[in-house]
Amino acid sequence: MSIGNAWSLGIFALVQKGSNRKAKFSQLSCQSDTLYRLSRVIDSREAPPPQAPDVEPQPLLISTPAGLHFLSRYSGTEEKRFGKMNEEYDVIVLGTGLTECILSGIMSVKGKKVLHMDRNSYYGAESASITPLEDLYKRFNLPGNPPESMGKGRDWNVDLIPKFLMANGQLVRMLLITQVTRYLDFKVIEGSYVYKAGKIYKVPSTETEALSSSLMGLFEKRRFRKLLIFIANFDENDPKTMEGVDPHKTTMRAIFQKFNLDQEVMDFTGHSLALYRTDEYLDQPCIETINRIKLYSESLARYGKSPYLYPLYGLGELPQGFARLSAIYGGTYMLNKPIDEIVVENGKVVGVKSEGEIARCKQLICDPSYVMDRTKKVGQVIRVICILSHPIANTGGINSCQIIIPQNQVNRKHDIYVCMISFAHNVAAQGKYIAIASTTVETNDPEKEIKPALDLLEPIEQKFVSISDQYAPTDMGTDSQIFISRSYDATTHFETTCDDIKDIFRRMTGSEFDFAEMERGKQDIFGDAAE
Repeated sequence: MSIGNAWSLGIFALVQKGSNRKAKFSQLSCQSDTLYRLSRVIDSREAPPPQAPDVEPQPLLISTPAGLHFLSRYSGTEEKRFGKMNEEYDVIVLGTGLTECILSGIMSVKGKKVLHMDRNSYYGAESASITPLEDLYKRFNLPGNPPESMGKGRDWNVDLIPKFLMANGQLVRMLLITQVTRYLDFKVIEGSYVYKAGKIYKVPSTETEALSSSLMGLFEKRRFRKLLIFIANFDENDPKTMEGVDPHKTTMRAIFQKFNLDQEVMDFTGHSLALYRTDEYLDQPCIETINRIKLYSESLARYGKSPYLYPLYGLGELPQGFARLSAIYGGTYMLNKPIDEIVVENGKVVGVKSEGEIARCKQLICDPSYVMDRTKKVGQVIRVICILSHPIANTGGINSCQIIIPQNQVNRKHDIYVCMISFAHNVAAQGKYIAIASTTVETNDPEKEIKPALDLLEPIEQKFVSISDQYAPTDMGTDSQIFISRSYDATTHFETTCDDIKDIFRRMTGSEFDFAEMERGKQDIFGDAAE
């Protein structure tokens, strides 16, 4: 059997033994960069709702069953019709980050009366896409305006948090089941790369690439093949497939030793396929790593180029899509709404005060910035947004890619990531590229830590550097009924975000998140048209 066939039996055969999660994908023909639509999607961006004449820009955005509806502070009759502060809600949500918007949509689908507020005038919070480009310069306190060479400011939609969607991951499932896909178009990321000894190498996505790849030598490929076939055949419910392995006790380190794999193959498997940020997984039960590799292979099998998808016009489209979901189910949205106080009585939340009015509630969902006294700092992430006039070197001139720099390659404890998108995704002016490097901060010199990634991107036309604190809740909401999301981590996918969403859902409702229940709820509203 050829080494190429060995790879095929491994990464590509894994999907044959995978789960039954099959998204409904349709493909639209493009010459160089394929556009994908998940289930039913609109053909173009929806025009924004018209603003009322002769008033200042509206601070309130109200969602109604008929869609999005702008309110002026002066339109009291409209407020009575579409909802107001001095009412009682089942759930109030503060912040329009992706986590909060997904939970708002889910709670609305479950029949809860939801009020969703944000102190900002835009969707996305920490996970927003910034437009126009002039606003990005202001946000990072850069003097002057962007040079004319960067084109029109409105051509840019720059993500603050760099992440892709796993094509067969949890977020795609949520998008499909809730039909938020009707508002979004996606493109597949064209390549996934891994850093080794100062160079980047393509993670093989075809049999031919596997055969010619210099990531591994001949003997390493043979041993790696055996590991992949073991994972492809592995079934937690069938002891015959386990080869004496206890998936909940045997560590991943022991699995690597079982197949006599060297350190470089371990790094490649754990960081490029299982997408771990550190090596802590090596001494944990192997079942999680096996499932992660299966997810990678299932996602890769969708398209072949890479396992990742990216929405046109930027990640800021995702929270807006789930806001529309909440609107369909009667949710109420208020943007640019100052939050004066979270009202707590006898240790339990009872409402939110804004501009002298109190909206009462039984439960509250929010991001850490609204309740800093109920969170703890758990780390920092450095992110560097880089504007380029060229694709990344040694990638074959593609318009999008991910690069993983494994920790051991640069003597670190955490991996470094690079996500590149471009004008092909309607996030940059023609001929321009956006590469965002990120990693978990380990020292007092974060910019030095991320230099190996920036060296791959030169020449860089403009950099925007941010160092963000990461927070986790100390109040889990059992008594207070305040449910706080976690800060977005340095990973380049949304699986950890979805884990946080499901954890909050479980604590709020006392039951596990059920994709099938969401499917039934969707059908109750859309009937046969939801299929």
